[in-house]
Amino acid sequence: MMSQDHTAPETKGVKSELLATVDLGPEIEGMAGRQLRMRMVTIEPGGVFGPVHDHKGRPGLVYILQGTITDHRNGVATDYGPGAGWPEDRETLHWLENRGTVPAVEISVDIVSQE
Repeated sequence: MMSQDHTAPETKGVKSELLATVDLGPEIEGMAGRQLRMRMVTIEPGGVFGPVHDHKGRPGLVYILQGTITDHRNGVATDYGPGAGWPEDRETLHWLENRGTVPAVEISVDIVSQE
């Protein structure tokens, strides 16, 4: 039987705004084709950032500005409110949702391929 983590609904009610990027190739040897990316992600009440996804080759950090985001991973649902954050490393397999009544806003910084 699959856990709830593996049956996350598709993304809905999510807006992602690109704030800045840095081409890492000229900055760090061996990082050609990668960029450091910063986004502001808003999840509306009842919204879902899914489906289940990993961060292999795409490590990141998240910081909550407003509202509460529920992070579903390893069969555990953890609520994060303003001022809290979490890492997303190669072991991360999760999905997110906003169970609250106000939009949840996060700043997400990660390293991605420039494709």
